[in-house]
Amino acid sequence: MINPQRRVLVIKHGALGDFVLATGPFEAIRLAHEQDTVVLLTTVNYASLAKDSGYFDDVWVDNRPSWLNIIEIQKLRRTLRGGNFTRVYDLQTSRRSNWYYRLMKGYRRPQWSGIALGCSHPHSNPKRNLMHTLERQAEQLSEIGFQKVPCPDLSWLGSSVEHFNLPKRFILIVPGSASHRLAKRWPKDKYIKLSETLSNNGLGTVILGGSNEIPLANEIALHSGGISLAGKTSFADLAALSRSAIGAVGNDTGPMHIAAICGCKSVVLFSNDSNPTITAPRGPDVTILQKENLADLTVNEVAAAFSLR
Repeated sequence: MINPQRRVLVIKHGALGDFVLATGPFEAIRLAHEQDTVVLLTTVNYASLAKDSGYFDDVWVDNRPSWLNIIEIQKLRRTLRGGNFTRVYDLQTSRRSNWYYRLMKGYRRPQWSGIALGCSHPHSNPKRNLMHTLERQAEQLSEIGFQKVPCPDLSWLGSSVEHFNLPKRFILIVPGSASHRLAKRWPKDKYIKLSETLSNNGLGTVILGGSNEIPLANEIALHSGGISLAGKTSFADLAALSRSAIGAVGNDTGPMHIAAICGCKSVVLFSNDSNPTITAPRGPDVTILQKENLADLTVNEVAAAFSLR
C-alpha cells in the first residue's frame, strides 16, 4: 500500500546568516520528505530566497503579529491549524515559534521537533545554546531520526554580475552589521586603510551593504578608490560576487555567511559582542579574528590574513 502524502511545516524566520546556515537542514528535510508537501514559514525578507532554493513546495510569509493583536493571532492560528500538518520542524526555536506550538494545540496537533514544552521530539540538550548553529540543528534533527545533515549549500543561488564592471581581481568588504549592534563593527577608518593596502597590492575592493549602509560604504569607497555596491545587490548577486572574488573581509553579519558558504576565502572580524564558537560563518576557507574591542584589531593583522602587509 502506498503511504498517503503528508504535509510538513518548517519554521525559520532569519536573520540572514541563520537562514543560509539552515540550508543544510532544509536539504535534509526535503530528502526525507521527497513524496510529501513541505511548506516553509518565514518572513518576507527570505521568502524569495526560499522559493529559489527548490527545497519547498510552498512558502508562507509570517507577518509575526503582536501577541496583543487578537484578530491577527486568530487568523494565524486558523492558518497553522488549517495546514493539516503531520510534522513540524521548528528551526527557529524562539519564544515566538514555541508559542506557535501552543496555537496548534488540538485533536490533530502534529509531531513537533523543537524546544516547545511538551512537544513530541524535544531537543533537550541543556547545552544546546552553547553549540554552533550547525551542530545544534543537526543534533535537534537526530532526535527525530535524521542520521546525517549536510553542510549548508548555496550552489543553486547566483546571478550575472558583469554589469557591475568589476576589476579582474578584487576583495569584498562588508563593513556593516545590524544597526542595533554597532559594537560588532570594525571602525570605518580601518576599513579605508585596509582598502588602500589592498589597492597597493593590486587588488580592487568592492564594498557591500544594505540600503541603510549606503553612506558608510560610499565613504569607504570615496576615500580608498573602491567600488560601492551597497543597496544594489540581491542575495543572488552576493553569491555570484563571492564566487568571483579573491576573498572577503567583514564583520559578523549575514553577507559573510554567504561568502563563506560559496567558497570565498573569508576573514571575519569578531568583537566580544558575539561568539564565533556559536555564530561563526562556516566554509572551506574561513579565518576568524577576534578582539574584545574591535578597534584594537590592526589593519596589518587583517591584511596578514590575506598574506599582505
